Amino acid sequence: MSDFIYEFKKNAVFRIKEGQRMVHLTFEKTIEEHIWKLPISNGISLGNQILHINGNMTQYIISSLGENIDYRDRDKEFEINKKYNKKELLKKLDATIISSLNVIDSAESSNYLKVREVQGYKLSGIGVLLHAVEHFSYHVGQIAFWVKFLTKTDLEFYKDQDLNQKNN
Repeated sequence: MSDFIYEFKKNAVFRIKEGQRMVHLTFEKTIEEHIWKLPISNGISLGNQILHINGNMTQYIISSLGENIDYRDRDKEFEINKKYNKKELLKKLDATIISSLNVIDSAESSNYLKVREVQGYKLSGIGVLLHAVEHFSYHVGQIAFWVKFLTKTDLEFYKDQDLNQKNN
């Protein structure tokens, strides 16, 4: 089982770091005025996307998997909060990711099998981490779409990689 947990953790960390890389690339392509702009009246701004990702990762990984107190105030993540600029938002995201990666790395195999309740769902540690990675990836896609729309540019996520390679 420990080989499975190791492999799962390794791939989860890869996906989180890949999402982090993509968010940084998208933010490089946009301007400050875009950070709090809404795509539609009931949409979510780029800034709120980052605050929401931080809240979710903190609740699921740092609090639940890491067995720490859950202080999340989810509704605040969706309030327009123009006090943060691009640099500050990325700094907050990076700090949350570093803390999350530390929890993922230090969590024992038994903690990945332990079932706990998060947001009303009963999930194992594997389920908790799977949710956090999937949720992050979902919002990275939303961020990418909105930045592509705003800037009319290619985000160049894979500019140095041949994605047409065949499987071995």
